[in-house]
Amino acid sequence: MADTIETDICVIGAGSGGLSVAAAAAAFGVPVVLLEKGKMGGDCLNYGCVPSKALIAAGKRAKAMRTADKFGISNARPRVDYKAVHDHVHGVIGAIAPNDSVERFTGLGVRVIEEAGHFVDADTVQAGSTRIKARRFVIATGSSPMVPPIPGLDAVPYLTNETFFDLVERPEKLLIIGGGPIGMELAQASRRLGAEVTVLEAFSPLGKDDPELTEVVLKQLADEGIDIRGGVKVVGAKKAAKGSVELALETPDGTDTIKGSHLLVAAGRAANVDGLGLDAAGIDHDRRGIKVDKGLRTSNRKVYAIGDVIGGLQFTHVANYHAGLVIRNALFRMPVKVETGHIPWVTYTDPELAHVGLTEAAAREAGHDIRVLRWPYAENDRAQAERETDGLIKVVTDAKGRILGATIVGAQAGEIIQMWGLAILNKMKVAKMTGFVSPYPTLTEIGKRAAINYYKPSLTNIWLRRAIGFLRKFG
Repeated sequence: MADTIETDICVIGAGSGGLSVAAAAAAFGVPVVLLEKGKMGGDCLNYGCVPSKALIAAGKRAKAMRTADKFGISNARPRVDYKAVHDHVHGVIGAIAPNDSVERFTGLGVRVIEEAGHFVDADTVQAGSTRIKARRFVIATGSSPMVPPIPGLDAVPYLTNETFFDLVERPEKLLIIGGGPIGMELAQASRRLGAEVTVLEAFSPLGKDDPELTEVVLKQLADEGIDIRGGVKVVGAKKAAKGSVELALETPDGTDTIKGSHLLVAAGRAANVDGLGLDAAGIDHDRRGIKVDKGLRTSNRKVYAIGDVIGGLQFTHVANYHAGLVIRNALFRMPVKVETGHIPWVTYTDPELAHVGLTEAAAREAGHDIRVLRWPYAENDRAQAERETDGLIKVVTDAKGRILGATIVGAQAGEIIQMWGLAILNKMKVAKMTGFVSPYPTLTEIGKRAAINYYKPSLTNIWLRRAIGFLRKFG
């Protein structure tokens, strides 16, 4: 006989968003049941943000050894122990894992059930032998790697981000299908650790970002020896000699083939909706994910959905943002509305590529009369000291100086972009960015210098010059 639990909130999925909801609700003394069929911490901790950044960090150290001569230090050829790199990556996961563990959340007062959950009706979820009836449900099941329907792909060994970090031997020749952020980050890290890398992208590599700035990243990756092929369609896959993989390609110049020792599929993400029993609960969904309103409610008013499972911006920080909105609405009945204009995203290549708000093209398409402000890293003293002079900041404002968007390519772009997200959230004008005092020397100064450029046309304004001349007469 199935046990039945009655609770206030039932969260399905213990990734970043689900854990945030569960922890916050428990902190307010609200009864919470949390369901997770896989690993606590979800994709971000186990297969995504954490391991990829740990691998990127290892790659950066290898690159620093090879290029130390610009600081007066002899270059060194790094000896990469890929098993040790693997252990480093998993050591980072292990260091963070206790924060997301069953034990921690049980200690917070959350009842954790390590089973898959599915709806059996509009207000009941089944998890193993347990039934949960709740006042509110939160679906936070995330997303999984999307595998394109390439003939023969299912018959060859391939990796996704869920298996790539299990490698204990370095890929000798890595083929990557997909030139988005995941593909490019792992391409550069792998190259720096000694692999040959080819990236195959059907459209434009890093195509969701401003092409003026992505050009800086793509040039750096190419300079490091990564073969990046845009406009290439993979039309077939088969096993080749000695366990390698051969891909058939359609290119702008005709057909081609390419062989590699390993194949990584990084061609996007698909919402995890299968097996949830959404139809039984009256929850609308399609191939892109669960449909929600501006307050993250589904068509079943008792059920919210957050994070990757609803499509849109699929980032850990977005899931956490969604979690905060759900807590405000479910616990305090506060009206909430998802706003995405102030949410930044970062591609953690080297140089980093960060963006928030509207790009130049999007602002023009929206009909804004815009001003575009730029400042190069090469004109920043800290960038010169660090030998990190490749890159620039690009700020888009309307005719009245209201900040519409910003994109940064360069060292620590993911850190610098944050103040621009705050500016957009608060509907600030660029004048405010000229007034803050940045400590010297810091990379953040590039933002202030770009903002000052908004007023450059005033320097030649005849009426302003006459006013200054008039005031000079008074001593």
